[in-house]
Amino acid sequence: MSNPTDYESLAAALETSPDYRVLRRVVSRDEFATPVGETKFGIILDTETTGLDPRIDQIIELAMLAFEYDERDQVCQVIERYQSFNDPGRPIPPEVTQLTGITDEMVAGHSIDLATVERLAETAVIVIAHNAAFDRRFAERLHPIFAKRAWGCSLSEVPWGDAGIRSAKLEYLGMCFGLFHDGHRAIADCEMLLEILARPFPATDKPTLGMLLDAARQPSVRIWALNSPYDLKDLLKARGYRWNDGSDGDPKAWYRDVLEADLETEKHYLQTEIYSGPFEPHYVRLTALTRFSDRTGEADRSESALS
Repeated sequence: MSNPTDYESLAAALETSPDYRVLRRVVSRDEFATPVGETKFGIILDTETTGLDPRIDQIIELAMLAFEYDERDQVCQVIERYQSFNDPGRPIPPEVTQLTGITDEMVAGHSIDLATVERLAETAVIVIAHNAAFDRRFAERLHPIFAKRAWGCSLSEVPWGDAGIRSAKLEYLGMCFGLFHDGHRAIADCEMLLEILARPFPATDKPTLGMLLDAARQPSVRIWALNSPYDLKDLLKARGYRWNDGSDGDPKAWYRDVLEADLETEKHYLQTEIYSGPFEPHYVRLTALTRFSDRTGEADRSESALS
């Protein structure tokens, strides 16, 4: 090695040994792959907020990364980036500043350009977030266009466990793909996620984006464990059920989203393990147009362009 400051050569040398793993910093880039066939547009979206409840909390930072992908579900290029702070009109809680690094001084006087948000979102076939159940609810309160878009979730709709990946936290996923970044800032998280989605899913030649889109294209159902015994709540939680407090108009009960093909299996589980006998199942059908939103009781009224 002629140049001791040639860090890439040093990293490549370390990678030849099973005793070392190398992490590379995510570097913002525009070009990923030459498109094949028809192309579509997607958005990676991330928010930083004053809290967890979109009814009372506010967005303090929004990032949108618009990208093009082709018929292979391969990321091809970044079209545009948008990032903005947003003044919530009240002090940011100290724990949020500690987590995100965003201070009252950084957001003072800033607001999100809703015209830019609409322009980027109106051509997107899908909006992807790494916890869409969180980001979608804030986004829909920011602008109604997000209620008309299909959504995908890289946290829950990619089968990370099938690849032996034990955590779906973005920072950990990055390390599994040999990447690191300065997390908890919206645009940095978007760049990291796009790099992961552009790479092959472990032990396959399929883009990770394709794994997500395959799941997003499938219909699912939200099944409710109405009036389930309180002392069995830990069983429901362990199986992946989440509690809804009823304040959004949906039932006050435990619920779980499963693929439509798995509905009978889930009904059998509830019947045998939770209710110990016949019960009246309550569920609603979901697609990418309503999944992760507060509008799960609405019927989908339009066809998704994902297929």
